[in-house]
Amino acid sequence: MTDGPEPISEDALEALQRELAELRTERGSVAATLRVPDEVGDRADEADELQRAEQVARLDRHIAEIEGRIREASVAGAPSSDAVGVGSTVTVRFEDGAESTIHVGELADADDPALVTSDSPLGLALMGRRAGESVSYRTPGGPATAVVVSVGD
Repeated sequence: MTDGPEPISEDALEALQRELAELRTERGSVAATLRVPDEVGDRADEADELQRAEQVARLDRHIAEIEGRIREASVAGAPSSDAVGVGSTVTVRFEDGAESTIHVGELADADDPALVTSDSPLGLALMGRRAGESVSYRTPGGPATAVVVSVGD
């Protein structure tokens, strides 16, 4: 990984924007249920109020994280075609000789079976690698190795 902004695919960016919109809607709904400070209530009401206030704070933190990632992605530019990074398309040859072209993404996507997240064992092993380099990573079945055949975007 680099110290600068990491590229993000258009699909992942759209997913983040959808999640952000959903979180803002949820935050608005929860915040609307918070009482005016002068309203009288019993201890159960106070506990419920505290729980909702904590939920708003959690949502605010999550919203801030996603907004930061979206800002970072907007200045990240296209993924490198020299080394594997988020957004790269990589052809990999596995130990059994099978080759597979995969996409390295930031967010899992059930609709993209060729997607490998950058924080998965294979994704972590591939980050920063170049064509011709071997990688080692762990699978549920034990250690595995693969060779980066090519890197493109």
